[in-house]
Amino acid sequence: MKIKFTQLTFAALFVALFAQGNIFAADGGQLFKSRCNTCHMVDKNSTGPKLQGAKQKWIDAGEGDLIYDWINNSSALIATGKSTRAKEVSGYSPTVMPPQTISKEEIDAILSYVDAPPVVTANPSDSTAATSKPVEVKTDYVGNLSIFNWMIFLMVILILIIIVLAGSIMTFVRSDYFKTKIAEMGDKPKLFIIIISAGSLFISHPSYALNFMQAGEAEKGMPWLQVENTDLYALLAINLILVLVVLYLRHLFYQMVSMVKPKKEEAVVPVVSDALKKVNAILTDAVPIEEEHKILMDHEYDGIRELDNNLPPWWVWGFFATIVFSFIYIINYHVLGVSDLQEKAYKKEMLKAEKEIAAYREKMAMNVDETNATLMTEAADLSAGKTAFGVNCVTCHKADGSGDVGPNLTDKNWIYGYDIKDVFATIKLGRPNGMPAHDALLNPIQIQQVASYVLTLKEVATGKPAQGDIIEK
Repeated sequence: MKIKFTQLTFAALFVALFAQGNIFAADGGQLFKSRCNTCHMVDKNSTGPKLQGAKQKWIDAGEGDLIYDWINNSSALIATGKSTRAKEVSGYSPTVMPPQTISKEEIDAILSYVDAPPVVTANPSDSTAATSKPVEVKTDYVGNLSIFNWMIFLMVILILIIIVLAGSIMTFVRSDYFKTKIAEMGDKPKLFIIIISAGSLFISHPSYALNFMQAGEAEKGMPWLQVENTDLYALLAINLILVLVVLYLRHLFYQMVSMVKPKKEEAVVPVVSDALKKVNAILTDAVPIEEEHKILMDHEYDGIRELDNNLPPWWVWGFFATIVFSFIYIINYHVLGVSDLQEKAYKKEMLKAEKEIAAYREKMAMNVDETNATLMTEAADLSAGKTAFGVNCVTCHKADGSGDVGPNLTDKNWIYGYDIKDVFATIKLGRPNGMPAHDALLNPIQIQQVASYVLTLKEVATGKPAQGDIIEK
């Protein structure tokens, strides 16, 4: 048993710094990809119905606890007749969801993931030959432990700085010099001093603790403490807050010193150059104070009289400029049509992008679609197709293609056509009876390889009964 850093308790540290706070982390993404991704999608229907919001539907039906029985063995739950929701879901597809050996905690992790999945941005610069195996992201526990040690060291240093600053503030507040200066200043700053003293007193007596769970033996070659990436983010947040506390205490200290420090009053004579005065006069058209009596208007209210100033020239010029611009805009966009409006510009950009995609696919020899797909017979292509089939298709069609949730691919019957172009279109675009589209998972060359491999499958005597009306000639 290894010690994971997520098993460490941060309660005392958070109470001392923030009064409350908790860290929780849960990720069902890997479970979803390994157990559900082949037949289900998060936000749209596929071979199986979409999973987003599924748990809430069971809860709304008053059967929130039965969703676990449904996932573990849907056939058994239907047979009991005690679940209305199970009967409704079973009507989605004529095929039955196979039983799943999975714990309640793993189910909760998967359902939490599909209700709030992380956003993943595709990288267009990825290699055109997509990997045939799913990439497993492993945590670098050795590197994380090293970063963890440095961040703990930094946190200890910051806490010591906070204690020193808070102690210095309290010592200064209690000094006779400070008390004398505050007495001379009167009652105005008393509330401020009380707040500073109370805050410094609280910060100067921190209590921080980490509660460790009982450690077991770590596996060979692994660090004694496993630190997840989320734990490093939490430590980073704590250190940032401690830095803010240090800066705030420093600000308080200098503010208190400035309160009691004698201030020298010096006459500040503004220096304005003649050039700046001329620029200001041109831009504002302001009348000098000594000449304001010349533009003083007659009406008066409660001793207040109004000056008849001109509008600032810069504002007037800007107003006329907007009028000129509006005429240019209308003529350019709506009369002559020299420049494109947003909708037309968007269509041009999309057309340009489609041409670039087509050129890229042609350059990389991937300009293959359901209209020009050809049967591939090279051993390397068939081997690549078999590998991709094993990753993406075996859950529904079995490894030998004899059919499970999906139809038998080894017999002579075809539902959507037996030509290479028909099979290519089925894999790429999907079909309405539960076949998901794979154009987002495989590039055109890989789809052509899988389609060619499917057409080489030998008939399995124990396969699923034939489906479809089209018979291969």
